[in-house]
Amino acid sequence: MTGLESSTDAVPVVDAIRAAIADGEFVANQRLVEADLSERFGASRTNVRTALVQLASEGLVERVQNRGARVRAVSLAEAVEITEVRMALEGLCAAKAAERLTDDDGRRLREIGEAMRAAVASGDLLGYSELNRRLHDFVLQLAGQGTASAIIERLRGQNVRHQFQLAMHPGRPAVSLPQHMEIIEALCARDADRAEAAMRRHIRSVIDTLPEVDTTRTRRFDAL
Repeated sequence: MTGLESSTDAVPVVDAIRAAIADGEFVANQRLVEADLSERFGASRTNVRTALVQLASEGLVERVQNRGARVRAVSLAEAVEITEVRMALEGLCAAKAAERLTDDDGRRLREIGEAMRAAVASGDLLGYSELNRRLHDFVLQLAGQGTASAIIERLRGQNVRHQFQLAMHPGRPAVSLPQHMEIIEALCARDADRAEAAMRRHIRSVIDTLPEVDTTRTRRFDAL
C-alpha cells in the first residue's frame, strides 16, 4: 500500500469525491474517470469504483452505459421537489426536537444563533453557511427521528450544489438569519407547533428563492 492510499484510509475516497462535488470542483455532467480519480485521491481503482456506485445510489453521480460515470445534474424543478420534501420532514423533526429539548440543548442552540449573527455581521458567508448546516444537523439530532434524518441527508446530497449557490446568493443571509432565530426561539420555548411552522416557513423561503438563484447562475455562465 502506498502512502497516498494510507492517507485515503483516513478520509474514504467516497467522502473525498462527495466533497469535491459539493465544493464545485467537479461540475454537473463532468465525467468521472476511474483512473484519474484513483490517481488524484490515492485510492485503488476498486475503491473508486465502489465509491461511484455508492454516490450513484445517493443521487450525486449517474452511470451511463458504455460511457462510465459523471456528476448528475439536478434541474431547478427537481431541486424544488427535493426541497419540498425536506420542508415536510424537517418541520416534523423541528416539532419533535422541541418536545425533547433540554436546558443544555437550548444553550447550545443559542450559541449557534449568536455565532450566526456574528458571521452575518462580519460578512463571513462561508462561516454562516457552515453554521446553517450545523443548526439544521443539531435539530435533526435532537429530534431522534432516524428515518427522517437519513432521508433528509440523502436529499441534501442530491441538492448540494443548489444549497451552496443559495448560501452565496447576495442578500440571502440577511433573509435567513431572522428565520433561523425564529426557529431557535421556538425550540427553546419547547413549542412544537411553533417550531414546526418556523422551520417550514424557512424552507418555503428557500423554495421561493431557488428560481432566482438558478437565473443568476445561468446569467453568470452566459457571461463567461
